[in-house]
Amino acid sequence: MATETLILPDRPAAVAPLRQKLGRDDWIMRGAVVALGLWLILTVLLPIWALLSKSFQAADGSFVGLANFQAYFASPALANSIWHSIWVSLLSTVICVLLAFVYAYGLTRTCMPGRGLFRIIAQIPILAPSLLPAISLVYLFGNQGLVKWMLFGASIYGPIGIVMGEVFWTFPHALIIITTALAISDARLYEAAEALRASPRRTFWTVTIPGARYGLISAVFVVFTLVITDFGVPKVIGGKFNVLATDIYKQVVGQQNFRMGAVVGLILLLPAALAFVVDQLMQRRQLALLSARAVPYAPRPDATIDRAMLAICSLIAFAILVILGVSFFASIATFWPYNLTPSFKNFDFDMMDGGGWRSYFNSLVMAGLTALFGTAVIFAGAYLVEKTPRFRTIRGFVQFLALLPLAVPGLVLGLGYIFFFNNPANPLNFIYGTMAILVICSISHFYSVSHLTAVTALKQIDREFETVSASLRVPFWRTFMRVTLPVCLPAVLDIAMYLFVNAMTTVSAVVFIYAPHTTLAAIAILNMDDAGDVAPAAAMAMVVFATAAVTRAIYMLLTQGYLARAQMWRKR
Repeated sequence: MATETLILPDRPAAVAPLRQKLGRDDWIMRGAVVALGLWLILTVLLPIWALLSKSFQAADGSFVGLANFQAYFASPALANSIWHSIWVSLLSTVICVLLAFVYAYGLTRTCMPGRGLFRIIAQIPILAPSLLPAISLVYLFGNQGLVKWMLFGASIYGPIGIVMGEVFWTFPHALIIITTALAISDARLYEAAEALRASPRRTFWTVTIPGARYGLISAVFVVFTLVITDFGVPKVIGGKFNVLATDIYKQVVGQQNFRMGAVVGLILLLPAALAFVVDQLMQRRQLALLSARAVPYAPRPDATIDRAMLAICSLIAFAILVILGVSFFASIATFWPYNLTPSFKNFDFDMMDGGGWRSYFNSLVMAGLTALFGTAVIFAGAYLVEKTPRFRTIRGFVQFLALLPLAVPGLVLGLGYIFFFNNPANPLNFIYGTMAILVICSISHFYSVSHLTAVTALKQIDREFETVSASLRVPFWRTFMRVTLPVCLPAVLDIAMYLFVNAMTTVSAVVFIYAPHTTLAAIAILNMDDAGDVAPAAAMAMVVFATAAVTRAIYMLLTQGYLARAQMWRKR
């Protein structure tokens, strides 16, 4: 019997996975991502590096190691500024977060009347430069203040004034974060606590606080960073109480000691960067608080709690309105506090030592250009980082650069711009002292928050749009203009409004790099206050506030109009 031999076919060799060939759009998007990365390196990373390098150099540019830091800590007055900054920032943070939590609890967890009005009042400090509360506090508690007796002989010029001014200025920032945290809750947890007959106090500490803990932690780090890096409040009302922010200004502007200014800038960068890193680590640990089966929490009327929260929120809102009202009345008073007859002489800025009305119009131009070009660069950049296929390493690096300004104080960034762009060897030296460098610095300073806003909006759009467009061979820019941009228009308007308002009110980022012909409104407020023209400084602050408020109102009208048209389109 013949045996059949089974012959097996040769085993095919391993086939390498096919890699999709890059098309023209892919190369264009990759090139744009690289260009964005180079832009961020040029406007953020290199100025910071120039600052760091300067702190280790002598006056002739030679490397001296830690000699500048040794000289700094050898001066007790300068070294004490670190401790002053830390404890004032901690105290301001505790007070601000506690007040913001109570206020947010009243807005989200009670049925007290007037919640919409309270929300509007709480946003007022965002529209004002940080110099405004300091000026108002001088009129209230200064040597000729209306209610200076309330301090029982203590001076407002120092830590008391700094803490009060910083709490006012940072309050809405903490409130936004904590309100968001309290608004996200599962009603089933409270129903379970009620079924277990837990007392309201126990429910508060075992359900409410744990659910909002990440928002509270984030608010703490945000407020701490804002306070320790703020320049406006301590400059106006700090008196002889030195902090790091005012030390930088005195070293650079007062003594022209750029090396020591770089040292203080680096020291100021460390706590801000540390707070940013810890905040990012805590956010990564945050878990989703709402599942698909969650029931949104709706507060139930409780006469006792509603009345108590109404009283507390009314006091906080009243304090905010008093700060704003005092600046307004001081700006229109003929001669505070002796002649309170209304007059507009304080608005004759051309007669004051601060830059005149030209400073205000410079601010309008600078803020408008920042909003226009900043919105275009930031939103397009976020689109490229989010939608570019593959290219993961470069996109990750660009994402890091986009978030870096969030950890860099405005004073530090502005000082870095001096060292980098004022260097004669820099080919871009020609923009120093122009409006262009103010616009670039402002865009860089406020880049991170705007970038995160854009990325959040882009993540809500299904990637299927890009996939279908690519299969139909539609250029990515056409999809961007016809689909992505219209859908994300509210976020685009939000970014533009954010950039405009912050560019109008900022002091720290531009205080070192403005020129005599590019003086801004916030700088004019500072200069008039230094010259003793406090009432005109209050008047300019009110003009800036009014401009920001009008911009905010226009933004709300545009947003509501867009949402109304979108809702009508969906019904059709």
